[in-house]
Amino acid sequence: MMGTTGVVEVSDGSFAEEVLGADRAVLVEFTADWCPPCRQLAPVLAAVADEYRDRLKVVALDVDANPRTTAAYNVHSMPTLIAFRDGEPVKAVVGARSKSRLLKDFAEVL
Repeated sequence: MMGTTGVVEVSDGSFAEEVLGADRAVLVEFTADWCPPCRQLAPVLAAVADEYRDRLKVVALDVDANPRTTAAYNVHSMPTLIAFRDGEPVKAVVGARSKSRLLKDFAEVL
């Protein structure tokens, strides 16, 4: 399901199809409702999702509602951002960041 921001919500049930089976690079935000830095990051991710939609899919996974995927990727801090290409994690960073920093951090994925 597509959110109004261009960031797609995924779950333990849809992760394999939406992320691992995607036809382009995917940036996954492991997030939580109670996480202030996650809320700060939301407009940044929405802008990136819109600007790079032809080559990057941006998705969000609520860690509290989806413990299986969270544990599978050893996520302990929010927000954690993991980029996937061809079903494999290729880069991970922890913490909120500006759009320019995010784009620099994930330049090789874009």
